[in-house]
Amino acid sequence: MTNPGNLPADQRAAAAWRWIPSLYFAQGLPYVAVTALSGDVFTTLGVSNAEMTFYTSWLALPWVIKPLWSPLVEFFRTKRLWIVGLQLLMGAGFAAVALAIPAPHFLQLTLAGFGLLAFSSATHDIAADGFYLDALPVHQQAAFVGVRSTFYRVAMIAGQGGLVFLAGTLQHTTGSTPRAWMLVYGLLAAGLVAAGLYHLAVLPRPAADRAVRSGTVGADFLGVFAAFFRKPRIGITLAFLLVYRLAEALALKLVTPFLLNGRAAGGLGLTLEQKGLAYGTIGFIASLLGGLLGGWMISRHGLKRMLWPMIVAMHLPVLAFVGLALTQPASLWIISPALAVEQFGYGFGFTAYLLFMIQVAEGEHKTAHYAICTGFMALGLMLPGMAAGWIQEHLGYVKFFGWVMLATIPSFAAAALIKVDPQFGKKA
Repeated sequence: MTNPGNLPADQRAAAAWRWIPSLYFAQGLPYVAVTALSGDVFTTLGVSNAEMTFYTSWLALPWVIKPLWSPLVEFFRTKRLWIVGLQLLMGAGFAAVALAIPAPHFLQLTLAGFGLLAFSSATHDIAADGFYLDALPVHQQAAFVGVRSTFYRVAMIAGQGGLVFLAGTLQHTTGSTPRAWMLVYGLLAAGLVAAGLYHLAVLPRPAADRAVRSGTVGADFLGVFAAFFRKPRIGITLAFLLVYRLAEALALKLVTPFLLNGRAAGGLGLTLEQKGLAYGTIGFIASLLGGLLGGWMISRHGLKRMLWPMIVAMHLPVLAFVGLALTQPASLWIISPALAVEQFGYGFGFTAYLLFMIQVAEGEHKTAHYAICTGFMALGLMLPGMAAGWIQEHLGYVKFFGWVMLATIPSFAAAALIKVDPQFGKKA
């Protein structure tokens, strides 16, 4: 396959459309299936909110600690090989989870399967993000950051929308909730195997995608981390990475039970099909538009100029959940647009966060350094998410979403302190 670095910029960009959408869809799907869709599985099978949020938050641990083994992806073989191999491995892992769901002691067995999938998916993230940085110059990274975040978000919507809708349909068709989820996770297994085979054929072979070691593994391993923590203003950077998604971390864990719980419990009482439809139709389109617009705006105006509009867009939609909790509308014509507002704001605002991590990772060992950034991002999601169910059970949904609004304040404060290159991400 032709080395993309030798192609003109317009041809390189056209070639990128063949693999960036599918790669980041394949990156997002295992994440949503492990950390979010598992919440639907446990909720519909009778696990309490407190247990569900606690266990599914722990499943995020591999994404928190993945920097510990991220240098190994740089040291051994190519990221292209890691991507293909891990996608095939995750296909086998989803097949194992599918078989565990209807079995006795399903909770313990599925948590074990989800845990192994989480480690595989987190390692795949390292390889995929590093490959993206190797295969594209910086200005194209900025132009495509909206595309990658959009298709990552599309995977989230496909999981929380389309697959949930499918599970609800299968639940009625088969008369068995465990069987419905078994079929859904079987479909995920087939999808990841297909993705691995597709990327084996279409991923380019950039010259920069090679094993990088200058000495012994131990010395290089420690040097990667030392170089990261010597970066200027690293304390402020880490604070920003931890709190930018604080409000989202709280809200995200309770969206599923809020939509599915009965009205007497403060929820909206939707069926699985209704939840899937509301998240998977209008929400999908809004997320797509938000992510694409975010990447385009940054490539035109640069990250520094767009940071504040994007952080507002990221957090303001929480008001939609406050309104839904207060009014508890029964019509999908009201619920779906409110969810679409949240999806658009997330898609638009998250592009700034992604590009800031790319800026931080620039330089030697950018694959491992980007993984360290995403590890802190995952920690910022995991810790608040563990307590979200307990907080909601004590406050109720209305006060809980009001608390989420207050949780947006630290991210605004951290954004005021970070330094952003005025030209970073802007097309020359």
